[in-house]
Amino acid sequence: MTTPTQSTPAVAALTAPGNAADRAVKRRRVLDILDAAGRDSLLLTSNTALTWYLDGSRVHISLAGDPIAALLVDRSGDHLVTFNNEAGRIAAEELPEGVSLDTVPWHGQLHAAAAGLAIDGDPLVEAAVTSELRAARQQLLPAEAARYASLSADAAAAMTDVLTTATPETTEFQLVSELAARIVAAGAEPLVLLCNGTSRSDFRHPLATHSPIGRRAMAVVCARRNGLVANVTRWVAFDAGTPRELDAEARIAAVEADIFRATVPGARLNEVFTQIQQAYARHGFGDDQWTLHHQGGPAGYAGRDPRVTADVTDTIVLNQPFTWNPSGPAVKIEDTVLLTDSGLRVLTTDDRWPTTEVDGRRRPLTLRP
Repeated sequence: MTTPTQSTPAVAALTAPGNAADRAVKRRRVLDILDAAGRDSLLLTSNTALTWYLDGSRVHISLAGDPIAALLVDRSGDHLVTFNNEAGRIAAEELPEGVSLDTVPWHGQLHAAAAGLAIDGDPLVEAAVTSELRAARQQLLPAEAARYASLSADAAAAMTDVLTTATPETTEFQLVSELAARIVAAGAEPLVLLCNGTSRSDFRHPLATHSPIGRRAMAVVCARRNGLVANVTRWVAFDAGTPRELDAEARIAAVEADIFRATVPGARLNEVFTQIQQAYARHGFGDDQWTLHHQGGPAGYAGRDPRVTADVTDTIVLNQPFTWNPSGPAVKIEDTVLLTDSGLRVLTTDDRWPTTEVDGRRRPLTLRP
């Protein structure tokens, strides 16, 4: 695989995150949760909640591990607790203005120490207000939306750079390693990297192997920066495609178009889920296709926040991000979008990628280098 010629996006020097105006709105949203619950403090412990509330702080070391910080929000302010061996970096690079910092020994009990800062030692925990916190995250604030658009564009550009230079002999591991390098160079973390070549096209969550990609391949990236996660899927092929493949690609884009039309303010997510199920049947994929892979849902500070099912009744709001990912046998389409007052805006775009118009919107085609 040759080295891409496109330059990596410039990344500004790291400074402490946290837009003061946006953080004030988030604090008010959490205080509203406390008011409704009749409580005086809330303990935040998940990566999703922490990065949202701190407005982009990195509170992880291992991507597979638990956060190395916990945050107590109470009536007096915001109190972050971290391990003693993490405190220097947190204070220098990740601590927003107005947040106090306490430490525990690296072998100490992080959550217990943070909970102990509460006046009564018994704060409300995340699990008790899961839906309320999710609702507080739904509507992106202006600075968040700008950061998300920038990350999404970087993720899409990485796909273009890497897949443009791929060949049938490129292995799946080579392809995802190139994608990982691009994502990391852009100051982001590759949370998910998937690739299936021709021999593995039946797998919808294809972890890479040493197999050459062959004549046709799918690549998937979920990239996180400032806590926000952008998701994108792209296809590359080295021939014109069979009539069956081209027909399936067009039909899965039509399924997505139906989902986009259903993604409007005021709609409930379980109602959209019903539309998804009907769209598969309407476009010739059969009644059971939705059972073979999750369909996506709201995005933002989690890959999906949450995955949509018939049981999820959240109401869609303006300035809420989504990643829908309808799929069928050897086809899938996926982009990160933002619901604005003028409709859905696709964020994971790159002008170099080939597109076609679907229901009045430019949608990605299979790249044929």
